[in-house]
Order: sequence, then structure tokens, then C-alpha cells
Amino acid sequence: MSEVEKNQERFDHKVDSEPAYDSGKGLSEEIIEEISEQKDEPEWMKKKRLRAYRHFKKRPMPDWGPDLSGIDFEEITAFIKPDADQSNEWDEVPDEIRETFDRLGIPEAERDALSGVGAQYDSEVVYQNMKEEWEEKGVIFCDMDKALQEHEELVKEYFMTKCVPAQDNKFAALHGAVWSGGSFVYVPEGVEVEIPVQAYFRMNSKGMGQFEHTLIIAEENSQVHYIEGCSAPQYTRSNLHSGCVEVFVKEDAHVQYSTVQNWSKNTYNLNTKRAKVQKNGTMEWVSGSMGSKVTMLYPSSHLNGEGAKANHITISFAGEGQDIDTGAKVIHNAPNTKSTIESKSISQDNGRTNYRGLVRVANGAHGSKTSIECDALMFDEEATSDTEPYVELKEDDVDVAHEATVGSIGDEEIHYLMSRGIEEEEAKEMIVRGFIEPIAKELPLEYAVELNRLIQLEMEGSLG
Repeated sequence: MSEVEKNQERFDHKVDSEPAYDSGKGLSEEIIEEISEQKDEPEWMKKKRLRAYRHFKKRPMPDWGPDLSGIDFEEITAFIKPDADQSNEWDEVPDEIRETFDRLGIPEAERDALSGVGAQYDSEVVYQNMKEEWEEKGVIFCDMDKALQEHEELVKEYFMTKCVPAQDNKFAALHGAVWSGGSFVYVPEGVEVEIPVQAYFRMNSKGMGQFEHTLIIAEENSQVHYIEGCSAPQYTRSNLHSGCVEVFVKEDAHVQYSTVQNWSKNTYNLNTKRAKVQKNGTMEWVSGSMGSKVTMLYPSSHLNGEGAKANHITISFAGEGQDIDTGAKVIHNAPNTKSTIESKSISQDNGRTNYRGLVRVANGAHGSKTSIECDALMFDEEATSDTEPYVELKEDDVDVAHEATVGSIGDEEIHYLMSRGIEEEEAKEMIVRGFIEPIAKELPLEYAVELNRLIQLEMEGSLG
């Protein structure tokens, strides 16, 4: 067995423990009410779920992007509760669940002194820890279900109200109906969390949907870096991941959100991620999209205060049978705002990557600047890469730049490296590493062992 196959076997390790609760296949108001009751939620949240579900049923499937005809909502299990209570001590997590996360490196990451670590298994968080020094400064890092119980007024004020309403799109509505787990981060005014907080989401059951919700609130002059890792083993039945991220960047605050997602090749990865940025605030998105059958992911930044900034960095990889549709959206709603978008995509076999972006400069947002750079690398003639930028300007006093390049790796490049004693597989990996290096160096891999393993596995497995 090759090292790649050994890595794949370790990564695809599956746990056979019985869940404490399984909502069963399909969706209905009765199932949604049962999920809410299982979580002991307040009445207003149950009503919010039901309103979202009714909206979900009314909205048609998106027809402007990748093919989503393989999604059968009647075959998706919306909620699976693992047979484990949440724990602040890693050793208290049940053996079979802990073993799965051990293989992904979570305890190692914690030993590297991260500020906080949370681990979600299927629909619920089974492990959460926050270092005392940050708790003493008023920082809150917990799972969303706990936040709803212990910080209800904050959740009620921000949850799917001011940033991503359930009416935003069909999958946001689905998320609002069946969301479970995820992370809640609150950073008080003037506090800088100097070491990243980190969350892991593991979808470990056949034909399930995972709908974690992440809510980050950074008060004035605060700073935080949130890292997210997502993974799933390979199954024959399709899985659906439809998470939601809402970020509130207050005046002079700085938030960085980094994620590398390596779902299995049968997963539909359909997320809604959005940030609202106030005066002189800064929002940074660093996204790596690997694995999955289909990905539709377009982190969005609304620059609502003068001098607000957004930086979007995306890396996507599509192999055989994959359609990775990613990009960014930036809305300049205030003067002197600035945004940069950098996109790197790699495709091979009959895989397809696509950059789909939107930059809008509103009337009155004078002095705004935006720069968009899209680079695509294709390994063979079957691979496909497209770029679909959309720029809407309603203000004359703006600075806009857009650049897109597409290149391919031919036999000559591979032959040249092989003539220097380098094996073909290693030669391809070297070319890929060189291509993404300017962006990959922005990923905080020194803090996230698991993310590093996922990238290495995807590159080796896809190119081998």
C-alpha cells in the first residue's frame, strides 16, 4: 500500500457508534419542531426555524451555477446527535469519537497553544475549550447551541437578522430551518486575541446534512483570527453541507477567517458566508476549497463604514467529476473603502473550476479602490476553468483593476523536471506548490496541523 493510500485510509476512518438521536430522512415541520425540542430551544428560535422552512419550500433551486439535480432533500438526514455530551476535557470525549479527531490532529493543535478549540461531530459539538486568559478578558468562544442557552439576547440580536436572513437564498433558508452546532465568538471592545481560535467540523454519517452556524462579533478596536477545518469520509450516498457564517466587524476591529474544506467527493458544499464591516474595520477571508462533488462558495464583505477594508484570498482544486464554483462578493457602501480579491484555481481530468465574483460600488462610495486577480492552472485538455467577474459601478471617483490569466502544464515542463531526476508525480506537485505559494503562505498552517494534512492529502491523492 502506497503512502497516499495509507493516508487516505487513515483519513477515511469511520466510526460505527449509534447516535443518541437521528431525525430520519427528509424534512417536515414536525421534524424541525422535534429538532428544536431536542435542543431545548426558546420558543422564538423554533418559530424562526419554521418560518425559514416555509421560505425554503417556496424558493426554487438555483439554476445559474453548477448542476444540483443530484440533491434529494428527502434522502438527507438533517440532524444526528452523537452519543456524547459536550466536554471541556478531551479525555472525557467517548473513545470512538475521540479517535476520529485524533487522526485529524485536534489534540496536537491544542498542544500548540491555540486560544481555543472546538470540535463538531455530525450535528453537534462534542468538545469545546477556551483558554482561561481570554475568558478573563471577556472573550466568549463556545458552540452555538450553548450560546443560545447562555447568551440568548446576543444570539437573538444577531442570529440571521442583520447579516444573512433566511430569505437570502434557498440554502440559507434551509440552514435557518435545520441549523445545528457551529461556533459563537464574541470579542469585547479593545481586546486582541493574539493566538487563533479554531473549530473542526466532521461529517461522519452516510447521507446526512451538516448545517453548522458560525457567528463572530468583534467589538470596536478588537482583533481575532478564526480558523475552520472541515472534512468527511467517502460514502456512496450524497451528503449535503450547508453552513452559514455571519461576521460583524465593528469600528477599527480586525477579523481574519481562514478555512480549508476537504469534503468527500460525494458532498454538495453550499455555504453562505458574509461580513458586515464598519468604519476603518478590516475583514480578511482565506479559503481553500478541496474535495466535494460540487462547491458553491462566495464569501461576501459589505463595507458599510468609511475606510473599511476587505481582503479575499481563495484557492480551489477540482479533479475528476468535481465542479468547484468559488469566488467573492464585495459591496462598497461607504467612501474610501478598499478591497482586494485574489483567486488561484487548479483543475485536471474533467474537473471544472470557476471564479464567480461580484464587486459593487454604491453611489456616494467615492474614493473606493478594488483589485481583482484570477489565475487558473489546468493539467490537461479535459480540464475546464472559467472566470465570471461582475463589476457594478454607481460612482465615478473609483479605482478598479481586474486581471485574469489561464495556463496549462504541458509535457515539456514535466519532462524538464523529470530529466533532472524528479519523479513525474513529484514534478506535478512541485508545479502546484509553486503556483499556489503566494497565497498558501497566508494560511496559518503552523497553527493548524490538521489543515496541513488535508492539503497534503488532497495534492498527493489528486495528482497520484
